[in-house]
Amino acid sequence: MQQPEITTATSAAPSGASKITGRGFSFQVATTLAVRLVMGANSVVTGVLVARWLGAKELGALAVLNVTVAYAVQIASLGLVHANTYFIAQDLAPRRGRSDADPACHRLAPLLTNSFFFAILSGSLVALLTVLFGRAVPALFEDIPNSLLAIAAAAVPFQLISVMGLNVFLAVGKIQKSNALDLLGQSLLLVNAAIALVLLHRGLPTLITLNAAAGVAVSFLVIWMIARHAKHMSAEYNIGRWRLDGALFRLMMRYGLKVHMQSIASLLLFRVDLLIVIYFRGSAEAGVYSVASQVALLLMLLPAVISTLLLPRIAAQNDERGELACLVTRHAAFIMLVICLAAVPFTFLLPALYGPEFSDVVTQTLILLPGVFLISIAGVLSQHFSGTGLPLLLPLFWVGALVLNAVANLLVVPARGARGAAITSSITYALVFVFISVYFRVRTGHSLRDAYLIRVEELRNLLSGRRFFVRQ
Repeated sequence: MQQPEITTATSAAPSGASKITGRGFSFQVATTLAVRLVMGANSVVTGVLVARWLGAKELGALAVLNVTVAYAVQIASLGLVHANTYFIAQDLAPRRGRSDADPACHRLAPLLTNSFFFAILSGSLVALLTVLFGRAVPALFEDIPNSLLAIAAAAVPFQLISVMGLNVFLAVGKIQKSNALDLLGQSLLLVNAAIALVLLHRGLPTLITLNAAAGVAVSFLVIWMIARHAKHMSAEYNIGRWRLDGALFRLMMRYGLKVHMQSIASLLLFRVDLLIVIYFRGSAEAGVYSVASQVALLLMLLPAVISTLLLPRIAAQNDERGELACLVTRHAAFIMLVICLAAVPFTFLLPALYGPEFSDVVTQTLILLPGVFLISIAGVLSQHFSGTGLPLLLPLFWVGALVLNAVANLLVVPARGARGAAITSSITYALVFVFISVYFRVRTGHSLRDAYLIRVEELRNLLSGRRFFVRQ
């Protein structure tokens, strides 16, 4: 099947919509992945600083607060973050049947207005509920004062604004701005740790306060940069009126809630097995399995980056035939195959890194690897559905996969332990792959070969380093 040139913008498109060439996309994937790796390294160094200056107990408290705030932001978003990306990317692209007189990106201003007010209201409500929940269930936040939880939770609406802003830049093709702001916000946590602990010799309350202040500052920077970009676009294009738009908000929420359902289900899908191992087999065995789970999540980092960058491109093209999704997934499948094969010898080094108690982590990781490979490439392919309206069946399937995985682990883990969790989870991941592949074939007519098997010319160009994609 002949592949079209990968372009989602023309000379008539707004300046924020960059041309999407193969080289541009591969470069954006590489830089975004590099940013994610640097952010991970920053987190490790921050953890080391806190552990060395304050001890394991304070490090645990910081981890609990960070996870609580991160989940609160995700819950408060209700999928609107992805809805912004979807609708802005659609608006920027030339639409079929649109005349030259039709306004371009006319929904940008009302969409941003809706998002800003929603972030303030939803973020504030979830922050308040987080504090009330902490007071109602103090055992969950043991040894963490309510005042610290309140300070950390106060940053939720501002962090939600920042996350929405990052996805706005993603949608308009400003990937480097999105990456820079993301890295800035996360790097400030490391800077704050150095200031609070090393320079000021203060404790966790000072660090939490500085982190919350940094979240507020970054959100205002994001707002300023978005306003500046919108002003630049409004000088040449009609971006709509700066007002609340109820009809548009309903469209945003209709799409966002489906994405939210899918996101929460997929998040829990990768975590529920570890929780069940902790409950039935204890912390020691769960500690070993947590390493295998971390390796699996690390391997899924690249396809997650590819999926994030692919969504606005598919939304802009409105590619109902799935040509772009197939093209990207074929490359992702080959690269993930290489990565997973390279990870095999690395797994045998894990016991040497973590200690002899972690000898079984090799078997557990090897069991997870096939499922990780399959669900990773299926996740990239599934962006076709996210970029073309997201049929309700897809998030419902993710919920079903979560339920199936939880039930299977509840039945297997008590007798088989962490190895049983790895087996059931890997099988569930494979089932997700099968469903997405079959559903994609039904909706688009593409075979598994079209979706997953890289072609000779594509492989030749990929190995030569000339382009991530090729024109055929």
